[in-house]
Amino acid sequence: MCSLEAFKIDLKGLKEDETVLEYILDDRFFGALDGSELERGALRASVSIRKATGFYELWFHAEGTVTVACDLCLDDLELPIKADSRLVVKMGPAYAEDDDLVTIDEDEGILDIAWFVYEFIALAIPIRHVHAPGKCNSAMMARLEEHAGATRSGESEQQVDPRWIELMKLKNKE
Repeated sequence: MCSLEAFKIDLKGLKEDETVLEYILDDRFFGALDGSELERGALRASVSIRKATGFYELWFHAEGTVTVACDLCLDDLELPIKADSRLVVKMGPAYAEDDDLVTIDEDEGILDIAWFVYEFIALAIPIRHVHAPGKCNSAMMARLEEHAGATRSGESEQQVDPRWIELMKLKNKE
């Protein structure tokens, strides 16, 4: 199990200038996060923290690959990821999040960035995860084709439900 203690930053203890933190994110990182849908990956991440008057500006950068299930064949698919994000943090009476502004308890002064890093990576994943043409699991694709009623090579046009034919006739009359 990965320790997430390294992702807890004592903002009060930072120097005036810029601080850069480097992380290696692997399967243990993703497994240590409760409720994480993304479970595998190999990324390098950095967080650049700039202390300003009244707030802290954090710039996140992550680059590497994550492993997700292919939307078609469900086999593992490695996707390249490059994520850059910004977060502004200020001290306040209680913890609060609002878009890219986070308020942390001024008495504590500690910000846990583990979940922010995870979210920035998850947001960089494309909506559609599909292998390159011809790279999907052939057995699964054959089953999909069988159950989807797709036209196979050499067959005539796909059979159309007769109810749709009648609806098309009605539509064409208008």
